Amino acid sequence: MSDFPITIFHNPNCGTSRNVLQMIRDAGHEPSIIPYLKRPWTRQQLAELMAQAGVRPHEWLRVRGTPAEALGLTAPGVTDDQILDAMVAEPILVERPVVVTPKGVVLCRPKERVLDLL
Repeated sequence: MSDFPITIFHNPNCGTSRNVLQMIRDAGHEPSIIPYLKRPWTRQQLAELMAQAGVRPHEWLRVRGTPAEALGLTAPGVTDDQILDAMVAEPILVERPVVVTPKGVVLCRPKERVLDLL
């Protein structure tokens, strides 16, 4: 529905991301799909999305299955700027899926969080 634009920052290898995409489609919408691992974030884009969602970078940091710990991103004292820079350099560090609609920006974990945006 073009009068209700939806964007999903999607990782097709992630079951939660696939489920959220299907939930959006089941609700009658065809979202714009951004495969963020192939088309990485810009620092400004990621910072703006987090600001709109009202979160800080550590809240969207994906640790499981990523080099977050090896990069020292889970250590005490790591700054938001350090995490953002790492997320831009290594997009896999961003938890997924992030969904944007006119109702807001949400990290859809658990997947049911997408329902608040539809």
